[in-house]
Amino acid sequence: MIKKLLLLCGLVMAVCTGLQAKTKAERAGWKLAVQSYTFHKFTLQEALDKCQQLGIKYIEVYPGHKLGEGYGDLSFGPDLDAATLKRIRQDASRRGVRIVGSGVYTSDNEDDWAKFFQMAKDMKLEYVTCEPNPDQWDCVEALSRRYGIKVAVHNHPRPSTYWNPDALMQLIQNRAKGIGSCADIGHWNRQGLDELECLRRVGDRLISFHFKDIAPKRAGEEEQTDVIWGTGCLKLKQILEHLRDMKWKGYLAVEYEANWLNSVPDIRKSLLSFEILSEEVLTGRGRQWEAAY
Repeated sequence: MIKKLLLLCGLVMAVCTGLQAKTKAERAGWKLAVQSYTFHKFTLQEALDKCQQLGIKYIEVYPGHKLGEGYGDLSFGPDLDAATLKRIRQDASRRGVRIVGSGVYTSDNEDDWAKFFQMAKDMKLEYVTCEPNPDQWDCVEALSRRYGIKVAVHNHPRPSTYWNPDALMQLIQNRAKGIGSCADIGHWNRQGLDELECLRRVGDRLISFHFKDIAPKRAGEEEQTDVIWGTGCLKLKQILEHLRDMKWKGYLAVEYEANWLNSVPDIRKSLLSFEILSEEVLTGRGRQWEAAY
């Protein structure tokens, strides 16, 4: 009897510890992922290793990412056979990572879109990130419905059709609710748009993020580079408050396009900043970033 009680106590403690291990953001349904282009200087196998180091459980893989050791010269994409795709899922699973999306994808050929969605189905993806041509929406919507896979439209800068969220909303307003925005808040700001206002325009069509912070615009500098979250000019706290108020749940994919060969320390600091901001937004209790790091 005593042994059974001790065992039961141990199980309860283990469950409680597991629950405590979840961050406030995770309990709110905000799932941090990585857009694998963050690690495009490395193979996908190495990118999965880096996710494991960072404690990130989800990844969005870009088409064309070299698979790495054991795969020869193969790259991730719709030309891979089902057995190879299953093996890639297993590679991720061994590291405690799940591949939840792929993108950013585009093609002028409807047959290519069909192959891409078939790959997404074989990979058991939740969403695809893409930028379809405006005349391809009937095809893309039909594939999304057929396979039950969400479509998250990315906003590359001009001349992309989708650089401004108003263009996206006009094109999808009468289409399936599983079609929406992959919000790259950095690109919006770089185009002179207010990233928080853009999110408001997208409304409940928000599917996912390419999440980041960027340096302020400076005279004479062509590019606003990615910086550690909380040290740039984007309205990260207000964005999280907006997500809280709309009770949004989904994936925020880290896309860190700086310090390419040694970005893990910067991303680790960014994740800490996110945890602190999330805690403040969700509980009203804040911590000093500098003291916590």
